Amino acid sequence: MNKKLSFGRRAYIYGMKALMYASTAAIGALVLFLIGYVLYRGIPNITWKFLTMAPSILNDTIGIWPDILNSIYVVIATIIIVLPLGVCAAVYLSEYASNKKLVRVIEYAAETLSGIPSIIYGLVGMLFFCEFLKMQTSLMAGALTLVIMNLPTVMRTTQESLKTVPQSYREGAFGLGAGKWRVIRTVVLPGCIDGVITGCILSVGRILGESAALLFTAGFGHVLNDFFTAITKPGATLTVALYFYAKEDGNEEIDNGNCDYDYGHDYGAFCKCRRNGICWMQNSDNSCNICKQWY
Repeated sequence: MNKKLSFGRRAYIYGMKALMYASTAAIGALVLFLIGYVLYRGIPNITWKFLTMAPSILNDTIGIWPDILNSIYVVIATIIIVLPLGVCAAVYLSEYASNKKLVRVIEYAAETLSGIPSIIYGLVGMLFFCEFLKMQTSLMAGALTLVIMNLPTVMRTTQESLKTVPQSYREGAFGLGAGKWRVIRTVVLPGCIDGVITGCILSVGRILGESAALLFTAGFGHVLNDFFTAITKPGATLTVALYFYAKEDGNEEIDNGNCDYDYGHDYGAFCKCRRNGICWMQNSDNSCNICKQWY
């Protein structure tokens, strides 16, 4: 039986709809404004020289090419490690593990790791990878820290995708005489490839946007190296470089060539020129061109 709604009820429904539409429009307008403002202020200053050169005060050049390469190196190193670990962990929990209590504990631990602030990962990564394992500040230490951060994401997305594969697929493969691993490799995993790709995309997005964890583990360097050399050296990704550039006061003058060593970052860290922020005069051997300090 259809009963006509009262005036107050209809007013409430229309008011909620209007509020929802207004909120959606306001959020969309704010996002478009931020994107437009960034493009308006940034595009006129983007040049081919800016994209393909390394920053150097001595040569009076500004560029982000080393930061772009470092970001790519960190993404590659992290995905190469986290993807097999995450997929194998998901396969074990979904297909092999028989102790349901253990599975619930592992899943709870993974969910807990997802909620830890990235700065905590950075501090733990600095203490464990840089200090305990003697890796010093390097892109590899940063990549291993990001592996721990992104492992729950890859594992959970793959695990949920494995649950969507119909049980009849497994039973049919078993009926044809296939073994457990062959069924997983040829039937189950191809059926959940979308979940694996989703986990990779989410991980890449988090890696590229991460700065807090890399501040303590990857350091800040602007040297152009190949992948295998750069992965063992300090380096700044685009987000880390943006963080330091935003802190600068714009004064590019070097105080009589004097340079202060920051002993508070003695983990393959920063050589700081007086009144100049982070030292960009970096040689290929991680020494400063001005004061020859190691950092």
